[in-house]
Amino acid sequence: MDEKGNLTVRRLALWGIPMSFGVMGLKMLAWWITGSVALLSDGLESTVNVVAAFIAFFVIRYAQKPADHDHPFGHHKAEYLSAVTEGALIVVAALLIVNEAIGHLFDPQMLDAPALGLAINFVAGVINAVWAQILIRTGHKYRSAALTADGQHIMSDVFTSVGVLIGLLLALATGYAIFDPVLAILVAVNILYQGWKVISNSIGGLMDQAVTSEEEEAIKQAIATHAAGSIGVHDLKTRRAGAVTFVDFHLVVPAAMSVRQAHDICDRLEDAIRAAHRGSSIAIHVEPEGEKAHGIRVKVIKEA
Repeated sequence: MDEKGNLTVRRLALWGIPMSFGVMGLKMLAWWITGSVALLSDGLESTVNVVAAFIAFFVIRYAQKPADHDHPFGHHKAEYLSAVTEGALIVVAALLIVNEAIGHLFDPQMLDAPALGLAINFVAGVINAVWAQILIRTGHKYRSAALTADGQHIMSDVFTSVGVLIGLLLALATGYAIFDPVLAILVAVNILYQGWKVISNSIGGLMDQAVTSEEEEAIKQAIATHAAGSIGVHDLKTRRAGAVTFVDFHLVVPAAMSVRQAHDICDRLEDAIRAAHRGSSIAIHVEPEGEKAHGIRVKVIKEA
């Protein structure tokens, strides 16, 4: 990621803090006006958004620090730690909601001032939906795991708000106040699922997960079309680390080829791979023809 991308991600992470406070305030106001346990559950999840926004901001700043003596490969994986922490906070929010809702299952109550409370919660949901899309798009564009996880969490909050509104409208339309706590529990189940997805995706990054098959094919194609002069490529490996993808492979060249010629091929390959897969950090091991090859092979496309 270039400095412009780093700055964009940092700014969005910073703006996420006041945004999360504002949305939480609106949702808690809606609960205070109506007394709805479903709206309270929605507000409790937003308190997690506030904590997550602070974590995301500080972790993103740390992850963008340049490599140093103690971290020669950079600090990129810190973003995955933020995402895992956010997933855990989502689970905590879901448990708080269940605890609150179970107590109201046996004593459901109709809402006070329902129209005003639902209108306020609707406005909070719209703000969340727009902000979540901005975070997710930017996170994918600049490959920021923390920013993407924050956007996905907020989007789950949007679905939660929609479910809560539907449940409360059902309670008002039918006169059955039990729809309120029942919807709160269903909301908690959805939040648990979203938390599990955030955690599982982040653990993949911490475990040096390879790029997707489509991304690997793009890298292999870039190598195949720009390795003219070499004999072949083998032992291709990839791993993700936040915004950076590490690409490692062996380049087989004729035994009589000079170091300069082999170096020129490597430069050409590095440029091609970075063009095909932005944010790549590439290590190429040059070896002479005749060495035993292992791993994934890439056939070189010969020039006409």
